[in-house]
Amino acid sequence: MSTEQLRWFKSSHSDGEGGACVEVAACAATIHVRDSKNTDGPMLTFALTSWASFVSFTQD
Repeated sequence: MSTEQLRWFKSSHSDGEGGACVEVAACAATIHVRDSKNTDGPMLTFALTSWASFVSFTQD
């Protein structure tokens, strides 16, 4: 799957006021993260296990 085919989701905490928001797209083996205000800018890519560890850490 190319990055152009990714289905992006904005954070449920986004207020629509132009604040600092991220978008996330999931693939079979990776998670992609980008700035919702700069969708053509850089993107971070994480292995599923790394993303799961990050999410677990932030929920504590």
